[in-house]
Amino acid sequence: MIRRLAAILCVATFPAMAGEVACPDLATAVQVGDCPTEKELMTGFNGYCSDNARIYDKGDGDTCHSLDNYKKLKDTALWEAGDFQGYLHCATPAETRKNSKLFGIKVLRTTKITRVICTYDNGEEMTLRTRAECTVQGKTAMCKD
Repeated sequence: MIRRLAAILCVATFPAMAGEVACPDLATAVQVGDCPTEKELMTGFNGYCSDNARIYDKGDGDTCHSLDNYKKLKDTALWEAGDFQGYLHCATPAETRKNSKLFGIKVLRTTKITRVICTYDNGEEMTLRTRAECTVQGKTAMCKD
């Protein structure tokens, strides 16, 4: 599964955006990656939270306290809505996702890639990656090549 997702990300092209970019409605999002199985989550938990966990420690300190905490972080699948992608939580009920409302939008620029990040009221995020320069204007982003 990880190799397949890596291949998707490696061949992904960044769309050329110009003009207004609106956040997608999560009701239109389509799951394109598989949710991890219980066995995959257990294997990941045992490896990530083993005695060598200090190598992975990013300071949150909570992830490895229980399998449930680990699942909150890792039980996700790749979803797409137009040019937007996001790793959405597998435990979120379909009805909750479908009825999610846009909470906020932000733009982050790193090197040559701009990320337009849409956050929803259920805490999930969808991201558009583009080479265009974008700025937030209200509930949308304005992008120019």
